[in-house]
Amino acid sequence: MMFTDRMLAAINYMMIDMMAAIARKDYQQRRLRQAQGIEKARASGVYKGRPVDAELRNRVRELLAAGLGIRAVARHAACSTTTVMKVRDGLAQR
Repeated sequence: MMFTDRMLAAINYMMIDMMAAIARKDYQQRRLRQAQGIEKARASGVYKGRPVDAELRNRVRELLAAGLGIRAVARHAACSTTTVMKVRDGLAQR
């Protein structure tokens, strides 16, 4: 009885591991195909992403020039701190 229980448990764990490996492989294949599709769409000019909001960028530049900090600018411009830092870094590169 004990041998059978241990054997069934081992088989169950093996099946779970095998199914997890299959699921991971399937996930990786789908991600790869998705990336290939996006790359193909970008090459043909279909997939461009969201356009830059020039009005928001100008507002952020004005607030930064006024001496506000990153979080204060983000709060006033209703955007993320990441957006503020990207605009700030873009200004520094010029």
